[in-house]
Amino acid sequence: MNEYHVPVLLEKSVEGLAINKKKQQVFVDLTYGGGGHSERILELMGADSILYSFDQDLDAVVNKIEDKRLILIETNFRYFRKFLRLYDIFKVDGILADLGVSSYQLDEKTRGFSYRVDQELDMRMSRDQEISAADVLNGYSEEDLIRVFSEYGEIRNSRQLAKKIINDRQRLVFSRSDGFMKSIQGVIMGNRMKYLSQVFQALRIEVNDEMNALSEMLAETSKALDQGGRLSVISYHSLEDRLVKNLIKKVLQAG
Repeated sequence: MNEYHVPVLLEKSVEGLAINKKKQQVFVDLTYGGGGHSERILELMGADSILYSFDQDLDAVVNKIEDKRLILIETNFRYFRKFLRLYDIFKVDGILADLGVSSYQLDEKTRGFSYRVDQELDMRMSRDQEISAADVLNGYSEEDLIRVFSEYGEIRNSRQLAKKIINDRQRLVFSRSDGFMKSIQGVIMGNRMKYLSQVFQALRIEVNDEMNALSEMLAETSKALDQGGRLSVISYHSLEDRLVKNLIKKVLQAG
């Protein structure tokens, strides 16, 4: 495992998959990242088992672990079941997903995910995506900005924030994080770091269509898991957590 992303809850999340070294099983890692979770799954798997890992970020895909039991696929995890069918895989024994942004993406100055250093307002998980955070800030209507910040950042003064952005972009173009943060300094409420974290989270979720992608992925997991199969998900904020818990509740109610 390299330093692309140090996986959190590594043992607990992989333990939840109930891997049996004596059985021939199929597992899916929906968020390959630096390969930390995949590496641990491979260590526990039997010689005849197979692991399909997914990541839409090319920077993650180049970190592929050399193991004949691993197939690494570059795509958004919302499409994982479609790609599994290309390999004639229709049911799997376990699925793992570590949601959110990786430590590498936060630290990499060219990606624009963090407010800690001045960088371009990008935030695309995949370089193939057309829209960036700068496009959102410079092109969205006031109502759309309010929606993004209130729904995805749960920012209490999202209307005031959106109005400030609309007013300031009449005289400047938002292209880098420092300039953007200076512009909204006057409307920041409460703890500055927490507020900026919420703002950047909201922009990232919008740019990458994260909530819709997560909803689609979760819906596909219940169809892909075999009888007795396991789903292990690590979530980081209430929006993700709510979707995951709703899926679990729905599956349990269905019996």
